[in-house]
Amino acid sequence: MYPGDAGATRKSPFPHNAVMGGHSVIMNSGFPLGLASLQRDAAAGRKLPPVEKWHPAHCGDIDIRIARDGTWYHEGTPVGRKELVRLFSTILRRDPDGFVLVTPGEKMRIVVEDAPFLAVLLDVEKTHPPLEGGSKNSQRSEEFFGEGSDARRNQNLIFTTNVGDQVTANAENPIRVETDPETAEPAPYVHVRAGLEARIARAVFYQLADLAVPGAGEHTGFLGVWSGGQFFRLGRPA
Repeated sequence: MYPGDAGATRKSPFPHNAVMGGHSVIMNSGFPLGLASLQRDAAAGRKLPPVEKWHPAHCGDIDIRIARDGTWYHEGTPVGRKELVRLFSTILRRDPDGFVLVTPGEKMRIVVEDAPFLAVLLDVEKTHPPLEGGSKNSQRSEEFFGEGSDARRNQNLIFTTNVGDQVTANAENPIRVETDPETAEPAPYVHVRAGLEARIARAVFYQLADLAVPGAGEHTGFLGVWSGGQFFRLGRPA
């Protein structure tokens, strides 16, 4: 159940114990109820809550804001409990009219300044190039684990967000870069799930820049990175 049922209460950082859908996120022994059940679901291999299937009639607003740097605020105060931020991030959805926290019984609009998540870590996973018959080569060789642009076609870029999600950049989860027309400052993003994106932190973007190779064909004139068999443009050479 997302979130959990009410129990013994302590002071909550959310109004009225953050009642959503008839379920209260209430502090018990220092932890919000509902978090434990969510962790049990994750340990049991269950997926994220099926928020795309929840369409409650009631809709209101809650004074929650996700800042550009990924910090969650309630009534202007940062939410310091990482577990609570993680819990609420799992019931976050992007609707045509904005971002909402949703349960089967209720959805509440929140404010997101930029992207709801921040990509804070990057791992590079080398993959095996396919052989002529379409099977994958199981031999790790210097030829394709080298540093050339062809070698870097055979890699996956795995991002970790500030709320613990992991996503591999590919056709379903693309990397995109917007450029400020006045300052030429890049704003890079990676898709995480269901229309929710993570802004790529500056340090991680520098890692991507180190992995960048010249594009070819329709990508000629651009630098970019390969992941999941896709080439993603980062920008033009300086």
